[in-house]
Amino acid sequence: MKRIKVFAPASIANLGCGFDIMGMALDEVGDVLEMTLDEDGDGISIDNETDVPLPSDIEENVITPVLRKFFALTSKSGRVEVRVLKKIFPGSGIGSSAASSAAAAFGINELFGAPLGEEDVVVCAMEGENLASGGYHADNAAPAVMGGITLIRGYDPLDVIKLPVPGNLYCPVIHPHLTVSTKQARSILPKEIPMHTAVTQWGNVGGLVAGLCTGNIELVGRSMRDAVAEPFRKQFIPGFDELRAKLLGAGALAMNISGSGPSVFALAGRGDIAQRVGAIMERHFAQQGILSETYVVKVSNKGARLIA
Repeated sequence: MKRIKVFAPASIANLGCGFDIMGMALDEVGDVLEMTLDEDGDGISIDNETDVPLPSDIEENVITPVLRKFFALTSKSGRVEVRVLKKIFPGSGIGSSAASSAAAAFGINELFGAPLGEEDVVVCAMEGENLASGGYHADNAAPAVMGGITLIRGYDPLDVIKLPVPGNLYCPVIHPHLTVSTKQARSILPKEIPMHTAVTQWGNVGGLVAGLCTGNIELVGRSMRDAVAEPFRKQFIPGFDELRAKLLGAGALAMNISGSGPSVFALAGRGDIAQRVGAIMERHFAQQGILSETYVVKVSNKGARLIA
């Protein structure tokens, strides 16, 4: 019997302009799984030891297809028992399904002596994302596995590039208690976009990558604008434009929807500004009678990892 404990971080998907192709890992916040392997056994069991509601049927839990994908890729076998010890609340917009999927993918790979490389671990984690949202997306899964800020250059085959993270990059993120499903948030997006919108988005993606590679956080802030999804998705977040104006006025570099929402994140170049921005976020939703949780953390270079 082998037993390990694994942590995988929360993540922000899209980063404004990088719809479905960019994401970043957050420090401190994430999921913790304890995983036990019996190589002489067979099957999967998942026990939820948190207060977060998870499916009782393992076929509906994102961890299950992740483990099966690992077995399919490696031809390994065994009985895997998973205990969920810490869980991001589903639908929070900070990569709840990706954190569990990444932890499970990293953990099963470690239990068998790491036969898969990092990108194949991401491929396993994407199985959980597919179950959760109906699509094979790596914008949360890649940073949750690899850490830092990741760019998905292509999906066929998967080609993930890890970008440098400026050392002074802070991310206040708030999860208002609103319900926005990923499928709902995708259903309202247009199937086609005008050329000028596409050109704007391409310019912003290029500027974001250039800003990260040169450590120019002002350029990162200017580029982190979404011309494709945000105009449609911001309707789910009360006072979105007003909140952005407040945060930029308080010194934030940028503000966007985290993934499909309802969480909102900002970037700041100093810890004191990040704390101030987080407080403004809290007041904004409290004034509308909306409960929330706020995290003010640094962008993390660390992805899924062993903690015991």
